[in-house]
Amino acid sequence: MPAIVGPIKITTVSSGAVVQVGDSLYISPKTTAKTYSGAGAFNTGDFLQTNNGISLTNTLDSDVFDSNVKQNN
Repeated sequence: MPAIVGPIKITTVSSGAVVQVGDSLYISPKTTAKTYSGAGAFNTGDFLQTNNGISLTNTLDSDVFDSNVKQNN
């Protein structure tokens, strides 16, 4: 069913948000990210105990493009 929508002003869209106005057949948001972290960096919970002797994170990235996101296909 078609929708009639008036003027819209979006000032800020936080990371990962999807804004849909009116009818839509297929929504496919695309995003990429690269994160570097050491051992035990993403541990969450109560009463954690991590024992890391040596933690080295290799941030050398020889390729230019990792994940290409082109248009909305």
